Amino acid sequence: MSETGRGKPEQSATADREVVISRVINAPRELVFVAFTEVRHLSRWWGPEGFTTTTQSFEFRVGGEWDFVMHGPDGTDYTEWITWTDITPPERIAMLHGESRGDPNAFESVLTFQPDGAATRIQMHTVFPTKELRDEAVEKYHAIEAGQQTLSNLAAYVTEIAEKGAEA
Repeated sequence: MSETGRGKPEQSATADREVVISRVINAPRELVFVAFTEVRHLSRWWGPEGFTTTTQSFEFRVGGEWDFVMHGPDGTDYTEWITWTDITPPERIAMLHGESRGDPNAFESVLTFQPDGAATRIQMHTVFPTKELRDEAVEKYHAIEAGQQTLSNLAAYVTEIAEKGAEA
């Protein structure tokens, strides 16, 4: 964040459209990154508590897509679509996430993976097209809590793999 002439932090032009969630995960950065790159991993942890995921198609590369359905604990199905817009192993993944290709309400997320000693600090920075869409995601879909739960599921999954010494 830059400073203004008055010594106050300058607010980002997209601040009212952003959600930022981070977590330290007790696993090496490469393992945490790999958990995002292979559907066999994603299907084990993706989504908030009580959700499961069924993948329709998955291709992890810039321009590749992940079509999937998240199944809520109440039986509601949520059609989802992600396209990867930038991949810098094992540091960064950028994506566009919506209900389907061409979704005008799709949002952009950038995930960064930073070493934190033997652990990894992951940050998910999401920017919605409008403040109203951000507010709806937070209020109606509990996006902040759901994002924290999703990163918690990721942490539990990769920590278990790291402790077992299993192959990623």
